[in-house]
Amino acid sequence: MPTKEEVFEKVRGALVEALGVDEDEVTPQATLVGDLGAESIDFLDILFRLQKAFNIKIPDKELLPQDILTNPEYVVDGRVTEVGIAELRKRMPFADLDNFAANPNVQDFANLLTVAGMCRFVESKLVAAG
Repeated sequence: MPTKEEVFEKVRGALVEALGVDEDEVTPQATLVGDLGAESIDFLDILFRLQKAFNIKIPDKELLPQDILTNPEYVVDGRVTEVGIAELRKRMPFADLDNFAANPNVQDFANLLTVAGMCRFVESKLVAAG
């Protein structure tokens, strides 16, 4: 099992390669979309690189459960409902959803995922893989 620092270094390397950003831009608090400029197509490349770097399997809907954002059970008038927030918390335990929950605009969802959250996600996959 790699250390937290080793996980961060590999995640940073994957993000630098996939997004063409400088290493110093990839800080734990940087958001993948807002700060590092990731677009939806980039997430497939990022997932591929993380799977290769850590020898793990990552279903794409597991990292960003976009299906929640298009489900009328979870979204009303462009805002994620309390039920939707609960489902996001269940499916994204690695993400800090507190600020988003305070103002849950669907358009702001993309800025939820930070580098630190990505590291926590990878760590949870490594633990699950045993």
